[in-house]
Amino acid sequence: MLTLQSLRDHRDDVLSALAKRHIDATAMVDGVLSKDAERRSAQTELDHVLSESNTLSRQIGGLMREGKKEEAEAIKNRTAGLKAKSAELKEAMDQAEAQMHALLVQLPNTPADAVASGKTPEDNVETYRNGEPSPAGGDAKPHWDLAKELDLIDFDLGAKVTGGGFPFYKGKGAKLQRGLIRFFLDRADDAGYTEYIPPLMINADSGFGTGQLPDKEGQMYHMPEDDLYMIPTAEVPLTNIFRDVVLSADQLPQKICGFTPCFRREAGSYGKDVRGLNRLHQFDKVEIVQVTHPDESYGTLDTMVEHVKGLLEGLELPYRILRLCGGDMGFTAAMTYDFEVWSAAQERWLEVSSVSNFETFQANRLKCRFKDADGKNKWVHTLNGSALALPRILAALMENHQDHQGIRIPAALVPFVGFDRIDA
Repeated sequence: MLTLQSLRDHRDDVLSALAKRHIDATAMVDGVLSKDAERRSAQTELDHVLSESNTLSRQIGGLMREGKKEEAEAIKNRTAGLKAKSAELKEAMDQAEAQMHALLVQLPNTPADAVASGKTPEDNVETYRNGEPSPAGGDAKPHWDLAKELDLIDFDLGAKVTGGGFPFYKGKGAKLQRGLIRFFLDRADDAGYTEYIPPLMINADSGFGTGQLPDKEGQMYHMPEDDLYMIPTAEVPLTNIFRDVVLSADQLPQKICGFTPCFRREAGSYGKDVRGLNRLHQFDKVEIVQVTHPDESYGTLDTMVEHVKGLLEGLELPYRILRLCGGDMGFTAAMTYDFEVWSAAQERWLEVSSVSNFETFQANRLKCRFKDADGKNKWVHTLNGSALALPRILAALMENHQDHQGIRIPAALVPFVGFDRIDA
């Protein structure tokens, strides 16, 4: 969440940065500042009323001690009016505060200086490419056909038991899924991340803390009776470990990771983008999270990008990295790098990871701070990344490593799955 102080002190800079997202936030920012002015005006008036009330109370005590009961009663009548006035001012102040907060939480994060202004994915900047995509040439089969022929994934059974977007993995398909998870977790462990197994449900405070609520409420599975949400990503429970926490500077950085299923409604998705494993309502993912000193967060972002690069190179997949433009970034991010792998059969790029720096945006919502050398509390920076999401990785492995007999398993993955091929 943007801080109120930043809007007060740097209104024009904030508006200019948000314009990179192709958002004209003038009305909303000015609305926040207007409600803040109302709140501060009511607070100032309330302070005067309370001060006058305290003065009169002392006068009443003195008059009563002097036996001047009638004069004391007259002043008491004045204090009653001041009491009613203070109640009105408190209500006005609370109302302005609530209205200000309701506007403030709707403002997205301001993009970092290096983020390009842009509106669509076509405006993203490719920063790196490993391997060149090869055209299918009519030979490569899409992963949904391979999954059926090799008896790895049953999409029809998932649709029967639950619905579309909830597949069954079976046999070597299940082992491949499990092996990928182990591969990703072991690589995270080697990189110094502490592994957690977090809850798969969160409360509303956790959803607010990382910015899914209220922005993504319609995309999350909600259980109204318990007021709990199924997690859309492990980012949410992992980052909320630090909600309402003050760290010391020597406790930074915090490096944690976790494997979880993820649940997303994906409302409005249709067509080729949802075929097979392209877009699911339930999928597995390993997430890496760091909480860092503000001066170190962009260096940390670079190391997290390198970590994901290592995973994809271990899987021998052609991939590219895009630095997202302002209009294509998520609500909470200050800078995001997307990783896309090449789908040989579909002949298109598939997003498999986003690695983001949120700067202080999540920290402000989470109330996560650190105590600096001067003993002052300051906001931390938070970062996270998919390392990696399974469905499209599995799809890319099947499509890019297929041959006439079946599917070849990359050498780095063989120790984790226990076989080097999947043949019919």
